[in-house]
Amino acid sequence: MDKRMTAADLVGQLRDGMTIGIGGWGPRRKPMALVREILRSDLKDLTVVAYGGADVGMLCAAGKVRKLVYAFVSLDFIPLEPYFRKARQEGAVEVMEIDEGMLLLGLKAAAMGAPFIPTAVGLGTDVLRLNPELKLVASPYDDRRDWVAMPALKLDAALVHVDRADARGVCQIAGPDHYMDDLFVRAAAKAYVSCDELVDSAWFHADPARARQVFWERNRTSGVVHLPGGAHPSSCAPLYGFDTAHFKAYNASAAEPDGWQAYVERYVNCGEAEYLARVGGLDAIRELPLPVF
Repeated sequence: MDKRMTAADLVGQLRDGMTIGIGGWGPRRKPMALVREILRSDLKDLTVVAYGGADVGMLCAAGKVRKLVYAFVSLDFIPLEPYFRKARQEGAVEVMEIDEGMLLLGLKAAAMGAPFIPTAVGLGTDVLRLNPELKLVASPYDDRRDWVAMPALKLDAALVHVDRADARGVCQIAGPDHYMDDLFVRAAAKAYVSCDELVDSAWFHADPARARQVFWERNRTSGVVHLPGGAHPSSCAPLYGFDTAHFKAYNASAAEPDGWQAYVERYVNCGEAEYLARVGGLDAIRELPLPVF
């Protein structure tokens, strides 16, 4: 039952052409250390499914993405992720751009083992025009309406970041919102988790309230990677907020001729331990203020 592994072990289980779902939401609780490990690898030709942030932008900039399925790709206070913007404008990736709720329903259908879920979301919009693969289905009931049949978004692998996990794959998300991470996990053939803290299994039994912050069964977790600060520069509430200064510099790099190469050299190729040192260390990360909305 010991599911601990290194980030390199995890990426070694991924293959070219896979469909990979990435949990989190924009600049919030993204498995960024795992994304950086993919950037260091030879993986390519990926289909990425995400409520995207810098995870999507970086993978696009590195040429790892063939197709992107997304509802948005944003850094929040920077409305449009800069490297995603470049890839989109240059037509460098195939896209399926859908509504936030449609993405949720696609993950839910895959989690349920259903081929699709009918929804009114998308009717009367350009979502259908821009995604001709989406089909309408007639209701078998008295309403006699057509509905959008949102297809299941089946994932080969899901990558998520959590506050705490044990070696068995029990995971805690202590923040105010677990977003759709439980659906990413359930929609995937295998789900890999990075965690800020690796705890003994007894920790989950010490306080009954902690059980309410566990959103999927441990058998759904395929591997656990202990990566303190592993969501940086995104947030991992309540442990730390997102790194506004880092994101501003990252955003500015997209306007520079060799900005991406310079970013990779400074923050990716150096390895994860040196990355933490170059962004100020774990103590500095945990001092980052939580965003207020």
